[in-house]
Amino acid sequence: MKKIFIFLSFIFLFCSCSTMQTKPPEDFSYREIKTNDYVLASWQKITDNNLPIRIYVEGDGHAYTPNGYPTTDPTPKSYFLRNIAFNDTNANIVYLARPCQYIKSNNHNNIDWTTGRFSQKIVSNMAQAIKQIVEDKETVLIGYSGGALLCGLIINQYSQEINVIKWITVAGLLNHTKWTTYFNYVPLKDSLDLDTIPNIKQTHYIGKKDKIIPYQLTLELVDKTNCIIIEDATHNSGFPTTIN
Repeated sequence: MKKIFIFLSFIFLFCSCSTMQTKPPEDFSYREIKTNDYVLASWQKITDNNLPIRIYVEGDGHAYTPNGYPTTDPTPKSYFLRNIAFNDTNANIVYLARPCQYIKSNNHNNIDWTTGRFSQKIVSNMAQAIKQIVEDKETVLIGYSGGALLCGLIINQYSQEINVIKWITVAGLLNHTKWTTYFNYVPLKDSLDLDTIPNIKQTHYIGKKDKIIPYQLTLELVDKTNCIIIEDATHNSGFPTTIN
């Protein structure tokens, strides 16, 4: 029971750390994207249809309370990824929230942001949203924390439908089974795992001081030549504002 509590409290800690909120720049528009099971929140800046679309996929958000119980609203308390997305000067930028973040619904189940955060249902609905955004355009998927694993699952399952030309991770979780085993945490029993690393161009930004997802776990899974290790970066600080 103690391990369960520590696990849930630890997740709450890294999901709720706050940075200064950045208002969306004027050239970003708020868009809601309807999928089979959800309405997903996004902020979009699309200025050149001939260039790739860079989609920033949010982390797991505010999943647990300080007492270790699932929250009723997993909207992130941190604006870390939004800040990076809003500062991206490329032509086509989308910040895409995870299911149940920012938009409340009576149909949501807390499994969607706890043990089932990487379920087939979540993967399928996120892929639907991405397909609506990009249509047949070239796409760069940028996943933060648990969003990294989700992007990897989407690339592996939907490579024939979504033209992903690069996968970028920031403080990324790449295999939740290895992660929960490493810390002796409760397994994410309702989730899929990334058993095969996508065979596409990729870059992994890793914080050497990340206590949430130790850098060694990432280096065990990917080619080190695709990694950028930042000595002073933690889980949600110290990373460059330009992600390529």
